[in-house]
Amino acid sequence: MPGLEQKVVLTCALTGVLADRRQCPAIPYTPVEIAEEARRACDAGAAVVHIHARNDDGSPTFDPATFQRIKDEVRARCPVIVNFSTGSLEDDTTLQERMVREVRPDIAALNMGSMNYAKYSPKRRDFVFELVFPNPFGKIRRLLAAMNEAGVKPELECFDTGHTASAEPFRDMGLLRGPEQYSFIVNVLGGLPATVEALQLQARLIPPAAQWEVIGISSCQWRMLATALVLGGNIRCGLEDHFYLPDGSMAASNGALCEVAARLTRDVGRELATPAEARALLGLAPA
Repeated sequence: MPGLEQKVVLTCALTGVLADRRQCPAIPYTPVEIAEEARRACDAGAAVVHIHARNDDGSPTFDPATFQRIKDEVRARCPVIVNFSTGSLEDDTTLQERMVREVRPDIAALNMGSMNYAKYSPKRRDFVFELVFPNPFGKIRRLLAAMNEAGVKPELECFDTGHTASAEPFRDMGLLRGPEQYSFIVNVLGGLPATVEALQLQARLIPPAAQWEVIGISSCQWRMLATALVLGGNIRCGLEDHFYLPDGSMAASNGALCEVAARLTRDVGRELATPAEARALLGLAPA
């Protein structure tokens, strides 16, 4: 049996902000639907669920009351660790700060830098979409202060090496406290490519005691999850990141994706952390 330090924290990203049921019918919208997907993910081995809130019609929302309903519905179904997104295309962070302070999830995802964020189609020879994702230092500082005040752990989302290195000033100011938790997103145009070397570099840039996971967007997901498992990191899957199973069929639920991730973890000789074990690894208080 491996020690706790060798256990793998599996996170499932249940529902993103860009995709909808026209692309994948299994994407949950309502608090009850999201909570049911959290239960399925937990039953399949996920210790953490990452959640973007939506209105009942599928549109995104940062209404703290909606986040609270989601948290309550998830808590009623399973012991999974709750991670809420604070990512927004707006510079105004007022609603995100309110959500963190009022709802107090276990973890809140914190984007660590601005970037071009795009998808390109070689077939069309054009961008499917392109936007600027603004995360200036002032916004990061405000959200970190809110998380510290509320006792919420930040998950540092890094799309590039500059984002990872940008943690240092906040560490120096005392706003970022260990053990730190990083997510390395790969395969978004404007950020890191989905290569072994890129992931190795990111892992070398963080403190030795920090935890890290990989988030592989689209078709690179399974290959990058395998890479992270070999390199000693944690992993994330889910319908926010990729709709498809390794055989190319569309997943019918987040649980189906977690089942594959769990099997992959066992196949490389590692074991999944339970929610209680993941709390210890991530420096969270017991439930």
